[in-house]
Amino acid sequence: VQLQAFGGGLVQPGGSLRLSCAASGSIFSINDMGWYRQAPGKQRELVAAITSDGRTNYANSVKGRFTISRDNAKNTMYLQMDSLKSEDTAVYYCNAKIRPSGSIRWDASWGQGTLVTVSS
Repeated sequence: VQLQAFGGGLVQPGGSLRLSCAASGSIFSINDMGWYRQAPGKQRELVAAITSDGRTNYANSVKGRFTISRDNAKNTMYLQMDSLKSEDTAVYYCNAKIRPSGSIRWDASWGQGTLVTVSS
């Protein structure tokens, strides 16, 4: 089972980006999913999370600007980021609790990270 995050890049302040995180492999089910970020010199922090039934949770710093969503049929999660600020610059990681096919165990999986740079 593998998580792959993509969609990062360079954007000007006030701009938008959409990140995607796709899970691949032999998957029975995916539970909670989330986006984390780590800025240079700082600890990794939770940005947004979404349960399997669509309930969401956001860090105060991104409420009203970021929207997390998921497509369970495609095993994919998204993060729509609007009104981006320089302080949003970070490497963004996706995380998911995945139950592989043939397993009774839930594994916490991480994507490789995608860099978001907000700068003029």
